[in-house]
Amino acid sequence: MVLSDLIFILCRPSEPGNTGAVCRVLKNMGLSRLRLVAPAPMDDGVVRARAVHAGDVWEQARVFDSLESAAADCSLVIGTTRRRGRRRKSITMTPREAAAYLRERPGPAALVFGNERTGLEDRELRFCNLASHIPADGAFPSLNLSHAVQIYAYELFTALGSARDEPKGRWAPLDQTGINTLVHSVSASLESLGFYKHPGREDQEQFFRDIFSRAALNAGEARYLENIFAKTARLAR
Repeated sequence: MVLSDLIFILCRPSEPGNTGAVCRVLKNMGLSRLRLVAPAPMDDGVVRARAVHAGDVWEQARVFDSLESAAADCSLVIGTTRRRGRRRKSITMTPREAAAYLRERPGPAALVFGNERTGLEDRELRFCNLASHIPADGAFPSLNLSHAVQIYAYELFTALGSARDEPKGRWAPLDQTGINTLVHSVSASLESLGFYKHPGREDQEQFFRDIFSRAALNAGEARYLENIFAKTARLAR
């Protein structure tokens, strides 16, 4: 992966000053791809004042209505959170671990940050394929949004900063749209086998989506896997 593969997504940001500071820290670390999901009204002057010389990052930022649409072209989506639990991905990576993991896989990939006050909602984190947290003192573990982005941006720059050019013949993993198509196909084949007579299909589809994303399957591998399940269903019939 190279730095240009990385996309930073802010879900429901409410403070234009924070958004401007995010633009600045991204540019500090050679990053530039910023996306906003359902942001509050952003005072352009405040954003630019905090961005300082990173106004171009703000100008190129894209706005989306949902996290799903913002990350549709990403092969992997990592959600950042300080809260853990059964519905919040109990196993997470630190920023340094996430950077080391991303260094060894093809992109593009997204890092997702939640609202300044509430962080990522359960449904947003559930959409993500992996989770990451910043270790902090338990007495006060909540970080400012731009500070959190700075920590990830620094670790990613340290891990990937020397890999600025796209290698020739690079691996092209499926994006989230392709992953969802594969998951629905596999799930439909299992349904035809009578696999879903009891509740649990939604959880299993989420499981498939996460592991397929982490595996970085390319289009050919996805077709091969899809055909295996489809042939199994045909033979059973």
